[in-house]
Amino acid sequence: MREHAVRLDGLGTTIFAEMSALAVATGSVNLGQGFPDTDGPDSLLEDAIAAIRAGANQYPPARGIPALRQAIVDHQKRFYDLSYDPDTQVLVTTGATEAVAAALLALVEPGDEVIALEPYYDSYAAGIAFAGGRRVPVTLRAPDYRLDLDELRAAVTPRTKVLLINSPHNPTGTVLTDDELRGICAVAIEHDLVVITDEVYEHLVYDGRQHTPLASYDGMAERTVSISSAGKTFSVTGWKIGWVTGAPSVVTAVTTAKQFLTFTSGAPFQPAVANALALGNEYFDALRADLQSRRDLLCDGLAALGFEVHRPAGTYFVTTDIRPLGHTDGIAFCRMLPERAGVVAIPHQVFYDNPAPGRPLVRWAFCKQPQVLQEALTRLQTL
Repeated sequence: MREHAVRLDGLGTTIFAEMSALAVATGSVNLGQGFPDTDGPDSLLEDAIAAIRAGANQYPPARGIPALRQAIVDHQKRFYDLSYDPDTQVLVTTGATEAVAAALLALVEPGDEVIALEPYYDSYAAGIAFAGGRRVPVTLRAPDYRLDLDELRAAVTPRTKVLLINSPHNPTGTVLTDDELRGICAVAIEHDLVVITDEVYEHLVYDGRQHTPLASYDGMAERTVSISSAGKTFSVTGWKIGWVTGAPSVVTAVTTAKQFLTFTSGAPFQPAVANALALGNEYFDALRADLQSRRDLLCDGLAALGFEVHRPAGTYFVTTDIRPLGHTDGIAFCRMLPERAGVVAIPHQVFYDNPAPGRPLVRWAFCKQPQVLQEALTRLQTL
């Protein structure tokens, strides 16, 4: 008897679970999984506590509480001048991961092709498989990780249904340029494709850059499923509050799939996130500046140790090439690292269909306190 469905082939224990377990077993500094080691703003935490005490502990509305849906609409207008109807164009989800999965289940038929930027967050592969789709990678290559628009155009076939775009991009940290975004729009419009955009790092963009949603470009509002969440913006990754915005018909389709995954969740967190989305610009500016300083601390330290460092334009992550240190296989390197140096990182190659471009690359998370990053750098001197 076969132990699992064919669509689960290759979707075993995630690399994050494996490396986090190694971190615990060896007492290592965990720069693998992308979660901060400090909590979000006090007002956010206190609002959640108050909501629990006020009785917000049962099922909230399936699409999310009205206050949060309105706050999401206000956020999109405030930062991007995008207009949505809170009743028909917004869906609150159990994190962005569920939002991506529900969107794929809602829009992809068995056999449809989904073009995704490679390397890609591992849940994309699972979501496409669950929907019965076929993953078609377009690779962002080191050291600059720019999107080759000719390669994107060449990847489109009559079976292509969806473009799955992630910017700011995990794991490379690249932020797509205006030219790249316009090129994606042109391909989507020419071939009548739906675009699912994962924008969870929208506020974590550095060096004066700006995040620009694909939905803001001409002709894209009706065909773009925009996804984000509170986890990264407010340092509450365990709360799992995400959202979808898009055309009414698309959001209804995603809701149809989502309601049979979790139905709804996070009742006391939703009002807290609604209030947090209305925080002043000083909060978002301070978050960005703080993470940029941590990025620089880790990047400069890794470079001083001999790694070839690819300094990211956004996200929580920095990528290094390990070949200058005499290593060529990121998986072997990351499995050796906890015992030898007491530090955990993530190998890039697990995020590729064709692992060769990612084999010598390793991802490190800098969303940790400066003293933790410095401790990791001190331990890495043993290399």
